Amino acid sequence: MDKKSLENIAAKLRLDTLIAINKAGSGHAGSCMSCMDILVALYYGAVNGVSHSRNGLNDGAKNASRPCVVMKFNPNKPRWDERDYFVLSKGHAVPALYAVLAEQGFFDKSEMKYLRQIGGLLQGYPNVKVPGIEASVGSVGQGVSIAVGLAMAIKADRENRNVFVLAGDGELQEGQCWEAIMAAAHFKLDNLVLIIDQNKLQLDGACGAVMNVAPLADKFEAFGWKVIPVVSGHDIEELVYAFEKAKNVARQPVVILAPTIEGKGVPFAENKPAYHGVPFSDAEMEEVMKKFGEVEEVGEVT
Repeated sequence: MDKKSLENIAAKLRLDTLIAINKAGSGHAGSCMSCMDILVALYYGAVNGVSHSRNGLNDGAKNASRPCVVMKFNPNKPRWDERDYFVLSKGHAVPALYAVLAEQGFFDKSEMKYLRQIGGLLQGYPNVKVPGIEASVGSVGQGVSIAVGLAMAIKADRENRNVFVLAGDGELQEGQCWEAIMAAAHFKLDNLVLIIDQNKLQLDGACGAVMNVAPLADKFEAFGWKVIPVVSGHDIEELVYAFEKAKNVARQPVVILAPTIEGKGVPFAENKPAYHGVPFSDAEMEEVMKKFGEVEEVGEVT
């Protein structure tokens, strides 16, 4: 799949996410927008357009043959024994992940209409009851620790599987993260890839003003990690190649530092902390719909 097609998918999924959050009347719109391109790179990105059977099962499932993706997964068999794991540590951005999982076929897209509603499948934070969700995450910081545990278990079982975990830069203010980061290097977890969504904003304002954690690259290197920086966390092609490079690192975990823009794709919300943890109003959604009106509908990917 070419870069333009991936960008169109990201645009459509941004719109799906914002519609769901608006209907729910609650959610983190800005934070969802900053990480969408990272999620698309993980779930859709192809290297040199190579195509193969994603799940290797040859079971004739409609989702069996798609472009070569970064992660191994099968929407028809969410608990497939050979799958890679993805943990969303910045759990407040889960509507963006729901949009990706729904588009991939993990569950019916109609579930997006009932986001955060009592009795609905899709709640405000990740829950393992949802197909495709690997870890129930609440307070920020927990997902990084869970991902380290998963990577350790895979190593103990001598399995060829990877664990990807997405965290926010503000999340790194939590001490729990650094305990997990220290453990990952100690146990040489080269099957672990941590992506930092560096949008530089959190609920209370700029991350650097609330609690500065820079310089991140120096800190991770000091903790024994391989650091792979990217120029932009919105360049899907660059992200895909960073993930492929990460797979070739031996005997140490990898962190990908991905600079992003809070509210990316919606000009009036970009780099505005006020939009971090709120839905757009109906009037704002009218403006959003006009902007995304030219985005082509994404159907079956072949």
